[in-house]
Amino acid sequence: MQEEPNPIKDFLFDYLKKSEKRIQELISQSKFIEIIDDVLENCYDRVMSIGGKEGLGILATGLLHYLLTNALVSSQRKIEYEGIQIDIIIPDLKTLKIDPKKTLIICIPKTIDKPIIEQKLEQLGKIQPFKDNIWLVITKKLDFQNKTYVIEKKNASFSKIIYNIAQFVNVQGQSKFKILRV
Repeated sequence: MQEEPNPIKDFLFDYLKKSEKRIQELISQSKFIEIIDDVLENCYDRVMSIGGKEGLGILATGLLHYLLTNALVSSQRKIEYEGIQIDIIIPDLKTLKIDPKKTLIICIPKTIDKPIIEQKLEQLGKIQPFKDNIWLVITKKLDFQNKTYVIEKKNASFSKIIYNIAQFVNVQGQSKFKILRV
């Protein structure tokens, strides 16, 4: 199944390709905060002009998938389980079924409508009973009990998400490589 073209994803991956040498160097040094800050600094305004706040969710999803792949963190993206759409799951659906405590779900809603986000979190809670293992990536600071990352051009809490994922993976004993030492 091929995904339909998306101008935001195309723009992001063009930017990553143009910056590939520098980004690979930063990845080898585990400088993920710098990478995310750089991408937000250079892509935020353009993504907002193309797709508004929803576009930032697409940017976050694409960037997270790219960084998780490059950091050798096992993950699955855009999958469905029991009729519930999952944006990103770490490490995978199989682990969620066997041991949800060792599974992280990252929810990246394409809205800033709090009731809709709460409904999505409630759905995810049906398949992931550990609320601490459902994280949110949103484009506006809203108050939720879940660990929440906000995508902003400056001072984005989103910049720290890869380190927090690495900590989760390392604590849960899932990282065979221990690529990300935190």
